[in-house]
Amino acid sequence: MLPPVKMFLRPLTGEVSVHMDASPAVVWDLVSDVTRIGEFSPETFEAKWRHGYDGPAVGAKFKGHVKRNGVGPTYWSACTVTACEPERLFEFSVGTDDIAVNNWGYRLEPDGDGTLVTEYFRLEPNLAMRLYWLVLGPFRGRTNEKGMRTTLERMKAVVERDH
Repeated sequence: MLPPVKMFLRPLTGEVSVHMDASPAVVWDLVSDVTRIGEFSPETFEAKWRHGYDGPAVGAKFKGHVKRNGVGPTYWSACTVTACEPERLFEFSVGTDDIAVNNWGYRLEPDGDGTLVTEYFRLEPNLAMRLYWLVLGPFRGRTNEKGMRTTLERMKAVVERDH
């Protein structure tokens, strides 16, 4: 186990990559359609565009309905698209317009006849998040990694079956 100071300074990020036998265009359509996340994520079981948005664009807002670790009470998280480069990058922040808590995203890279898809998270580096990570980081990091792998493997099954 890392000494407390080292844990406090470690990156507040994680990522998982999976190769999918589908083009970046096909994968993009899936990862950028937040209304389908309930089919794939073990924690976010539905999402809805809001405030008049109906698709991915920087600044677009949606809300995700979450059940943390797949158990316990559910809650809605406000999200805003922060990066949207078709067939390359889809990222969103979780939090309010004033305070982002976490960022999630998907990077797509052509990989032979398919696409290397990387799902990642990045906590905001403020004091509250650093303290959260100090206390729960090892557990939450493993949970996030397992959830990202599950999400990507479920997406892979769909894109490879349908295309």
